[in-house]
Amino acid sequence: MTDRQGKILVVDMGNTCMMFGLYDEESLVRHWRLASTRHTTGDELAMKLHGLFIQHDESPEALRGIMAASVIPHLDSALEEACRHVFAQSPAFVGSPEVRTGMAVDYKNPKEVGADRIANAVAARARFGSPAIVVDCGTATTFDIVSPEGHYAGGLILPGLEMALSALSERAAKLPEAPFARPDPLIGRDTVTSMQAGSYWSAVEGISGLIRRLRGLPGYEKAPIIMTGGVAARIIDDVPDISAYCPDLTLDGLRLLAERHFV
Repeated sequence: MTDRQGKILVVDMGNTCMMFGLYDEESLVRHWRLASTRHTTGDELAMKLHGLFIQHDESPEALRGIMAASVIPHLDSALEEACRHVFAQSPAFVGSPEVRTGMAVDYKNPKEVGADRIANAVAARARFGSPAIVVDCGTATTFDIVSPEGHYAGGLILPGLEMALSALSERAAKLPEAPFARPDPLIGRDTVTSMQAGSYWSAVEGISGLIRRLRGLPGYEKAPIIMTGGVAARIIDDVPDISAYCPDLTLDGLRLLAERHFV
């Protein structure tokens, strides 16, 4: 397809941000974050990507391949158009028939599993073995479970840490907007700190409790707990039993899938 010595571009298209990672073999040499603006056009995205590559002295023509995971289908065509314009090639999308993950999926309908969640599981299995539990704190908080057999066993989905707090102010007329933050002390002394205390510690205790329940399942007693996602760093110090914090886990999983695909 392309030069095996070329770099690989991976794209994690999330609800809030699009993360771009440029890999030279196993090393993440560049990474960029762009807002997932609903009405972004292919021309706009192409201009931004071309500018980032030129600004950092990277050659758009030297890519070996592009692997993408998307949870926002309406932007897939914009990404594809931009990649054809800037890199003269189309991205491969996780979830498409031609991208083989090498991981069995135990979901009733495997097509329902988010591409980013598959990438998380692939990376966790490669780095930590099986079983493994990934906690991804982004727009939503997801748990992705790798079974003792190395399959994608399924998971859990719950409101994101910031989403729950935003919903509280939106649905209750007298409650103001408040940023998600760790409160001190535990008992709030005004409305904002009370909201922060409730949202922060309920998130910490909820995630900790789910980890405890998952590790209580047969075969998962010693499963490593890997935390990732843009909001994870805000709570990780208060969540016990975290084995590793891997902020680039999804990108690493996409890189592994690209290595399988672009041969």
